[in-house]
Amino acid sequence: MKIALGQINPIVGDFAGNSAKIIDYANRAKSQGAGLILFPELSVCGYPPRDLVERASFVSHNREAAERIAVETPGIAVICGLVTPAHAETGKSVMNSAALLLDGRIKFVQSKMLLPTYDVFDEMRNFAPARSQVLFPFCGKQMALTICEDAWNDKHFWNRQLYSVDPVEALVRAGGNFVLNISASPFWARKRELRRDMLATIAKNDRVPVVFVNQVGGNDSLVFDGSSMVFDRQGNVIAQGKSFEEDLILFDSDTLTGEMHQQIEGEEASIYAALVLGTRDYIRKCSFRQVIIGLSGGIDSALTAVIAADAIGPENVIGVGMPGPYSSEGSVSDARDLAKKLGIRFEVLKITDIFENYKSTLHDVFKGYPEDVTEENIQSRIRGSLLMALSNKFGALVLSTGNKSEMAVGYCTLYGDMAGGLAVINDVPKTLVYRLSRYANSRNPVIPQATLEKPPSAELRLDQKDTDSLPPYEVLDAILEDYVEDSHSAEEISRSHGFDLALVKDVIRMVERTEYKRQQAAPGIKISPKAFGYGRRFPIAAKTDI
Repeated sequence: MKIALGQINPIVGDFAGNSAKIIDYANRAKSQGAGLILFPELSVCGYPPRDLVERASFVSHNREAAERIAVETPGIAVICGLVTPAHAETGKSVMNSAALLLDGRIKFVQSKMLLPTYDVFDEMRNFAPARSQVLFPFCGKQMALTICEDAWNDKHFWNRQLYSVDPVEALVRAGGNFVLNISASPFWARKRELRRDMLATIAKNDRVPVVFVNQVGGNDSLVFDGSSMVFDRQGNVIAQGKSFEEDLILFDSDTLTGEMHQQIEGEEASIYAALVLGTRDYIRKCSFRQVIIGLSGGIDSALTAVIAADAIGPENVIGVGMPGPYSSEGSVSDARDLAKKLGIRFEVLKITDIFENYKSTLHDVFKGYPEDVTEENIQSRIRGSLLMALSNKFGALVLSTGNKSEMAVGYCTLYGDMAGGLAVINDVPKTLVYRLSRYANSRNPVIPQATLEKPPSAELRLDQKDTDSLPPYEVLDAILEDYVEDSHSAEEISRSHGFDLALVKDVIRMVERTEYKRQQAAPGIKISPKAFGYGRRFPIAAKTDI
């Protein structure tokens, strides 16, 4: 029998739109001879629904949508993810479930056993876990239907298991000979390779085919890459879907041969695609059509503008140059050159007179105090106010342009350059910003060479350079990766890299005292294993031992 994977991009809470998409993909699969189609985890309601599942109307609309899908997909069996009422004494009202829709009704329901509570996941907050799972017969096979995390506890792959049970192992031991896994597995760099190796290990060790269908698209800070796969009993990939776009993939369940759709390869290429998809979907799903970006002539704003233009089209991007008293000539000329090559609208709003008025207003209050970072931040906040004024007037979303290195150590201004609705590259370290910019230019050379070559500078005081306040970014990013993503101590970082211990501790102190800023920042797009945001939860008022 032909089985299809419906790799779709749902919108959380859009029951009509998600249902229409599931019905369309199911009918397309049926027209190509498929007898069964699988859709991702919680595809009926969208993932992650978070606290929306606490609303009774959300749960009932979800059930009604699944019943409608069953009626409108005759002639093909459909497996899709949905929320179902919990029947356990857990204090949770719903479960994360998968339903088999057949002959116009919901024929079989299986609920998720392993509910992750690490990184960006908080499913124990919203769902009750299933106590057990059972097989269901289909097309002469005993199907082991699992949901995302249920497949992430294989003892042959992980050095340390997070859960006391392995649902896949239990189902195979009970006679399961075909593993189905519907997922909403978010992307980060190198995640696809990890996922592929893990699922291949299950197939090889249990000697069963493994079918994995993954959600695609951006939802808030998360990007789902799709990259659905089917493995034979030897762990070979025999069918796969595209990365970062919707897709329909078919394979034969007996011969274990299928369609191999091309995926994006390479770290820079995949991260860039994730940023474009995450930006596009955030804008689209939040009902915006245009974006505004402050263009400084620097590398961060240039990369953000290129991503935005790829995401929603250059006609929907407005770049704004805001030169001040310390801006270099290249600040405007490089920004204008970028805007021209990208084909985006470009406006110039000079802030020097506004800045002088600020200083005049504050003169008496500040009398006797030397100029310092206060005046630097005023310039940044003027720019933030102007961008937000344009946002209000044009109904456009401001994209902030700060990178992960700056966000980590607080080299950013609250209500200034941090202003905006989406921080496109705030999970991208500065060194990766340069790599992604060169990758973008290899596709379409729009970022000026001067922007790529000039020393990074906020241009908020005379002859300012980032290295006046920070270590070189190659050093800073190495420290931050070890500390933020891997939780290494200052001593471990110093030893492994040969960095001065005092320097490492200084960087860590900057990270710790910037937590209050990060918790007020716009959401960003997660592309690393540990991004700032709700996947990294630290107290603001705390004393840490460095």
